[in-house]
Amino acid sequence: MQNSVRFTMEADSLNCSILTPDAMPDTPEFEFYVKEIVKEMTVKCGQKCTAIRRVIVPRELMTSVADAVSARLQNIAIGNPQSEDVRMGSLASESQRKEVRERVTELSKYAQMIYGNPDQINTIDADSENGAFISPILLTCETPFENTQVHDIEAFGPVSTLMPYDSLQDAAKLANLGQGSLVGSIFGYDDDNVSELVMQTACYHGRMVLINRDNGKASTGHGSPLPHLVHGGPGRAGGGEEMGGKRGVMHYMQRTALQGTPTTISKICNKYIGNAQQKRPPKHPFRLYFEELEIGHTLISNPRTITLEDIEKFAELSGDKFYAHMDEESAAANPFFDGRVAHGYFIVSMAAGLFVEPAPGPVLANYGIDELRFTEPVYPGDDLTVRLTCKQKSYRRGKGYGEVRWDIAITNQDDVIVAQYDILTMVASKYEEFNDD
Repeated sequence: MQNSVRFTMEADSLNCSILTPDAMPDTPEFEFYVKEIVKEMTVKCGQKCTAIRRVIVPRELMTSVADAVSARLQNIAIGNPQSEDVRMGSLASESQRKEVRERVTELSKYAQMIYGNPDQINTIDADSENGAFISPILLTCETPFENTQVHDIEAFGPVSTLMPYDSLQDAAKLANLGQGSLVGSIFGYDDDNVSELVMQTACYHGRMVLINRDNGKASTGHGSPLPHLVHGGPGRAGGGEEMGGKRGVMHYMQRTALQGTPTTISKICNKYIGNAQQKRPPKHPFRLYFEELEIGHTLISNPRTITLEDIEKFAELSGDKFYAHMDEESAAANPFFDGRVAHGYFIVSMAAGLFVEPAPGPVLANYGIDELRFTEPVYPGDDLTVRLTCKQKSYRRGKGYGEVRWDIAITNQDDVIVAQYDILTMVASKYEEFNDD
């Protein structure tokens, strides 16, 4: 307890790969599938935590897959990795070879060996007896629901077991019999099939790889997660997550809950939070340089009355003549409105006219809007007021400017918020010259 460190565990698992019924032998998905099975069996001599141990295919494609995988395995040269033609080396040790042979013997009680021999191998530029070499082994189990041992026994080497399914539901059940896996892959072009399989199997897998003709050539493949994805899996796979990028750093930091007033928490987090105390700036916020702006600096505009003429002019200018803006009777029939309403984007444009300082100054550009929501309709005759609050600042060191996020709330004459959003601006530094090289 004194030196406790957060723990995440990864264990080996009986990962599977599923071929969907639409992936017939003449499709790119079938070709990608066969290549991936062989690659996962032979890279690192199959001694990878993510290697494909269970090959789940439609029953009618069992022979086609078995023949195609066997043919590719036949071309895998085994031996000294320094030899140019060699594509698979040895296991990690002689004890590993002994263990793999024992596991293959166990599996052979429930599955038939259709390629390879754990006791015989031809090698290139290597001693097959004194080195820990072993042949790739492909087995087939015709009754994987009855012989559940094939979902439990792992031969940690170039060994995979081929098994059939008769429906997508059966394929998902077979995948989940692995009791939790690091990764599962699905090869197919029919997204209805792929989607159904993912929905039924994802909770048993840490990662799902979905490969078809559109991404097959660019995909990292079954066994290689992208660096920012989690790696780990539930159940037999250990229940952990090996996390990439920022997520991995966060895992080893302490997450602490803060309870306090919005004003106090805004100060601690250096970010304006709704209902926190606002500050009156010494002048218009758009006249302040980055260093002069403070979180909470707020401008409240004078109100503006929205007229029917405003709505019609904006409709003509924008071309947006949706009936709710132009037809009183139809608008009133809409369950959300009592009559004609102002365009949402007119409200946003009008708001800018109320808070923007037009003269040249520290604000260099507006580069975006986030989290825009229209929460109440605006009718002709409504008086709108805008609150502009400095929400968050992020300086770009060496550039001479920083990013400033502003919280915008537009309210009507009843002090009801009709629209809310963030605007993003670039604001110049007072002390550092602009440099965007």
